[in-house]
Amino acid sequence: MPLDQTKKQSVIADYAAKDGDTGSTEVQIAVMQARIEQITDHLKRNKKDFHSLRGLLLLVGKRRRLEAYLRRTDVVRYRSLVSRLGIREVKPR
Repeated sequence: MPLDQTKKQSVIADYAAKDGDTGSTEVQIAVMQARIEQITDHLKRNKKDFHSLRGLLLLVGKRRRLEAYLRRTDVVRYRSLVSRLGIREVKPR
């Protein structure tokens, strides 16, 4: 289930560093967070949808790896993004 195009465009506009920025780490993490919230809502209504559950777990893992990368490269940007999104910080390994 893809993310609604208008929702995706609004998330990109909110987290883009400059006009036309769709590939920065912050934008990628924010779009993944929007998809995670959508799939989580779907799974609350459809508890036995194990295919979507697997997709959710894969997406959460991918988001955590991107968060770890952002934390390694720029801690200030990482902490501001985490506070804006309202997610927990990734513990470094």
